[in-house]
Amino acid sequence: MPDLCTTPGLWPGMFFLERGWLSANNVVFVEADSATIVDTGYCAHAAQTVDLVRGTLRGLPLTRILNTHLHSDHCGGNAALQAQWPSVQTWIAPGQAAHVAQWNPEALSYTPTGQECPPFVAQHVLQPGTTMQLGTQTWQVHAAPGHDPHSIILFEPERRILISADALWENGFGVVFPEIEGIQAFEEVGATLDVIDALQPALVLPGHGPMFSDVASALATARQRLQGFVQHPKRHARYAAKVLLKYKLLEWQALPLQQVHDWCLQTPYVGLLHAQYFTAHTPQAWLDQLIQELVGSGAAAITLHDGIPTLHNR
Repeated sequence: MPDLCTTPGLWPGMFFLERGWLSANNVVFVEADSATIVDTGYCAHAAQTVDLVRGTLRGLPLTRILNTHLHSDHCGGNAALQAQWPSVQTWIAPGQAAHVAQWNPEALSYTPTGQECPPFVAQHVLQPGTTMQLGTQTWQVHAAPGHDPHSIILFEPERRILISADALWENGFGVVFPEIEGIQAFEEVGATLDVIDALQPALVLPGHGPMFSDVASALATARQRLQGFVQHPKRHARYAAKVLLKYKLLEWQALPLQQVHDWCLQTPYVGLLHAQYFTAHTPQAWLDQLIQELVGSGAAAITLHDGIPTLHNR
């Protein structure tokens, strides 16, 4: 089961559900006769997401799903929640509504990342520059490109609470996925950090990790990391490759090394990263390096299982 920490009482009717890293955090707003969830985790945890939402709502219907962006760890529970509450209305960040309607897993990033997301439907778009009523408060919708070109963040100006998705974590930000495809997006990451800085949030609810209030330190850390990526794009490429592999390992928990190699060789984004930055090594040698770096950092371990070398999550 994934890690979970529930934080009620940000104000009455608002709940922050901190999940393990395979599933993005959820924010739930409970109103008099309805409820909204922001982001829904990964599909491997969909049953737990349904149970968590049902327990939080205490008999109320789930009426809205909001997705800050459509990476698999932020919308992988959509289908299960829609099955449980068939009348729920789903709002997605702009730019990919047609891909959802036609269900294009290539364009939605699921095929390129080697990840899964059950098909779901969406009825509305979260348009930057507008506001939404969530609970008792009015929240602003802001564009937050960089990590994902279509991502949005949500800001409540009275208490200055920011739902930052993967635009800002306490120790950085998410992989800049357009860069994997050769699309320059580091500048957009910087512009999004500027937007967050201008909002002056007092509390940030990130897509992954605990909520935090030392926003100045988080922004400084993010800018320092971004500067390193701008100066050394290969550093970002190596980071992205290890994140893709580690994320899948969180789902597998353990898999024979040969199957790990097979998955990497079949995953388009892993191949793109090798082709752009690491052709000095064969794909096999480069993957061995990545695996050893994960093991060396304590993020993974290799053991023999029935005589077969197996990679384990740690």
